[in-house]
Amino acid sequence: MPPDDLNNEDLEELEIDQPTELESEVTKDEVASKPADTGDPVSIVEAKIPQDIRERYEVFSYRNAAVILSETRKTEFDDLLKALREFKITKKMIQTAGGNESDIPKLLSTTLRPLGWHETIVQGDLVVKMSWHEQTGTRKGKPVFEKRSKDFRRERFLDGHKIDYVKDRVAFDLEWNSKDQTFDRDLYALSAFFQCGVIDVGVLVTRSESLNPVFRQLGQALKRDGKTPDFKSPGKPRLTYEKFGASTTWMGKLLYRMNAGRNGGCPVLLVGITPKCIEDWAPEEAEVVEASSSEPALQPDSETVEGEI
Repeated sequence: MPPDDLNNEDLEELEIDQPTELESEVTKDEVASKPADTGDPVSIVEAKIPQDIRERYEVFSYRNAAVILSETRKTEFDDLLKALREFKITKKMIQTAGGNESDIPKLLSTTLRPLGWHETIVQGDLVVKMSWHEQTGTRKGKPVFEKRSKDFRRERFLDGHKIDYVKDRVAFDLEWNSKDQTFDRDLYALSAFFQCGVIDVGVLVTRSESLNPVFRQLGQALKRDGKTPDFKSPGKPRLTYEKFGASTTWMGKLLYRMNAGRNGGCPVLLVGITPKCIEDWAPEEAEVVEASSSEPALQPDSETVEGEI
């Protein structure tokens, strides 16, 4: 079952136990570096997603999501391209403790809310009709049947599936640094919206793996005020990279779930935030990241994961 019981309060500043050896093995296995055969060819992404977007983000398409967006949902597609082009984060934003009110999701809200993208919940009852022919007697030695039927109603069969941004028939969400099970909830919600005929396509944005070497170079993390250095305990600084554990939301975890079909048939475009989205990240720093990209990037889950965004 998808983890619908996870809510914002549960995820925010969630304390995580150190993983067992088995849990570490499972976490390592539940990662994909690229789309499986279920993903769309790279040529489709290159043909339908503008080059400037592909230069700043890594982009993957499933079930023709790129085609649907670019050809049948032009207005919404243009809105999202505008939001992605205006999306610029800073090193300080990354260092600062987040949660639902961090500066990173606000960047998207500033662009999308005025354009008519609303937080949306889908709810619905399930009505099942059973029909049969029942023998009620005989006539001239032959059985006589009458049609019978009965309705069953399961109230709130769909209850509370939420997506942060929906406009017309397109859904969009960002997961910066939540527990990776949040992806299950997101994909389940997209599937529910899609099966109900509410949306045609979804878009999910998360961290690219290419950000991990950046996190290592940012030094000590900051508290929510963006000024005070953060400590795990007196005299023991909390480093920025420690916030982004192996079991948090990043592209490898999302690709694994998409390859397993957890989108339930809903076309989904995946967008990965890369270091090129960091506006105060100097070119020479980017070269260092590129050179160190072969190093192990993700750490076992550390003590704290920021709240869901």
